[in-house]
Amino acid sequence: MVVRPAAVAGQFYLGNADRLRKQVSDLLAGIAMPIKNIPEALIAPHAGYVYSGATAAAAFATLRNGAQMITRVVLIGPAHYVHVRGIAAPTVDAFETPLGRVPVDKSALNAIADLPFVIQDDPAHAPEHALEVELPFLQILLTSFQVVPLLVGDVTPRDIAHVLWRLWGGLETLIVVSSDLSHYYDYETARRLDAATAAAIEHCDWASLGPNQACGYRAVGGLLLEAHRRGLKIWRRSLCNSGDTEGSRNRVVGYGAWMFAQTAA
Repeated sequence: MVVRPAAVAGQFYLGNADRLRKQVSDLLAGIAMPIKNIPEALIAPHAGYVYSGATAAAAFATLRNGAQMITRVVLIGPAHYVHVRGIAAPTVDAFETPLGRVPVDKSALNAIADLPFVIQDDPAHAPEHALEVELPFLQILLTSFQVVPLLVGDVTPRDIAHVLWRLWGGLETLIVVSSDLSHYYDYETARRLDAATAAAIEHCDWASLGPNQACGYRAVGGLLLEAHRRGLKIWRRSLCNSGDTEGSRNRVVGYGAWMFAQTAA
């Protein structure tokens, strides 16, 4: 078995399995929002847990009622460290965190391998935190699942929507888009920008999103296109920035959590 080892354990989240399990469980336990329906897709942030962990938990806590049905997670987010000409899929058999190994769904990757913008690129995945930091939440909540890890580079939101259309599936499949919001503005500027971004997401206005709104704007845009096609409703679960948590208010990063589902939450 070829395994992609954890790249940011001990940096973005705790590196000890027992402490990490408690950290994630405590973050999830702090979310008291009752959710009646089962999300088909989520948007969650990917910063260090001390900054964005509570916001990520607000997204993932919505899985409580349907966790036992989910066996596949399409996890898609931006490539931060390696320039990707397309959408990068890995060739490895599993992704690893301190909580264990998550098998990669090779059949799902084969289902999109014919698309000209889908490439195999393990070097892009090797240092990347955007997907890895979401895995411990999923490992705590889900009984057993496979992951479809995809890193977004130079593609359009319509390309991403096409990938999501192919991979969507039924209640066994969860789509998770990993993205932070605005980067390195002062606190009040970030609040204004992130409020506008949140409104665009909630109105499926994918065309208004750009790199100043969210590092994962392409993946978010692709999700919005496919969610609109499917008639999904969108609910905001959290919106804040690093100035609200552990960071300075001079240069902040924005975080948001949303769920997508067919019926009222």
